[in-house]
Amino acid sequence: MDVKEIIPRWADGLDCAVTVCDADAVVIYMNERSRATFAKHGDVVGHSLFDYHPPRAAEIIRRLLAERTSNTYSISKNGQKKIIHQTPWRKEDGSVGGLVEISMVVPEEFPHYVRS
Repeated sequence: MDVKEIIPRWADGLDCAVTVCDADAVVIYMNERSRATFAKHGDVVGHSLFDYHPPRAAEIIRRLLAERTSNTYSISKNGQKKIIHQTPWRKEDGSVGGLVEISMVVPEEFPHYVRS
């Protein structure tokens, strides 16, 4: 699979980490921020996500791929609060091509609006 065909160029310049895996949970793309975030692991493109996640997280990845669902949560790490959103990406035929994880640093407190 040619990653250049499925990953838009603007993903390279985002101010958040973008990591993409295929349907077998093999990492196929990491933008610059993602590579910096996971630098201690070296270049993980071409490696399975399961090599870097504990059993509980690996089970979530399997569920997201099987059920075609998304997962969103927040973490605090190294003094920063982050929102993590994991969601399936789909091929042109509608089948799940894998998962995209977007991780962004957010302020500890930030506005929440209710709109109708």
